[in-house]
Order: sequence, then structure tokens, then C-alpha cells
Amino acid sequence: MDRRDLLKSAGLLAFASMVNPARAEHEHHHMGGHPYQKVIDTTSDCIQKGNICIAHCLMLLGDGDKEMAACAKSASQMLATCNALMQLASQESSHLREMAKIAATTCKECEDECKKHADKHEACKNCMESCKACRKECETLAT
Repeated sequence: MDRRDLLKSAGLLAFASMVNPARAEHEHHHMGGHPYQKVIDTTSDCIQKGNICIAHCLMLLGDGDKEMAACAKSASQMLATCNALMQLASQESSHLREMAKIAATTCKECEDECKKHADKHEACKNCMESCKACRKECETLAT
């Protein structure tokens, strides 16, 4: 294929996407315009901060601080639901709203548990804040 043929093909492809709105929407997806990007971003942040919080809790539990067990448990449950929610959001699943309701609940529980330790532990404070942001996004999505 020479340069002229390549340019013709590119022009035809551009024209086809203008003529076919579904194709244009599909191309928009590939350009980073995901309809659930905000929930994907907030769940991703929650997952990152939650993993750090759990690691911190485990370290403290290992040192004998049994007070951190409930925090680790709530963060673990939050991680499970946020992972599922992120995958469903990425796939634009028809089950997204139901999963968002569950994730809002587990994020709220994790937020409340981390709040108990937020003044002493930076990992808990960061997890609490990310859970709060994720919960709000989930509540918006679930309605």
C-alpha cells in the first residue's frame, strides 16, 4: 500500500465515523471517553488506599494491636466490592447500579471504621477519605 492509498483509507474511515453515529461513539470510547470514568477512578483510588490500610492494619495486628482487626475486615470487604464495581463499570454492565448500592454500603462501613483511627494513622485517614469519595459516587450512580 502506498502513501496515497493510506491517505484515502484514512479519509474513508473518518467519513464513515461521521456518517455512522454508533461508530463515532465507539471511536469516542477508544479515545478515553468512558461513560463511567468517574466511578472507575474513585474505585481505583479506594482500592489503592484500602490495600495500604490493610497492610498497615496487619502490621499493627502483628504487634498485638487487636483494635485494628475490625478496620482490616471492613477494608477487606470494601476491596472486594470495589474491585467488582470497577470491573462492572469498565464493562458498562447492566448490573452496575445494584453493585453500586452494595459498594456504597461497604465503603460507608469502611469509612466509619477508618474514622476511628484517622487521627492516629495516616493510612486509615487516606482510606477513610477515598471511601467517602467512592461512596458518594456510588450513591449517585445507584439512584
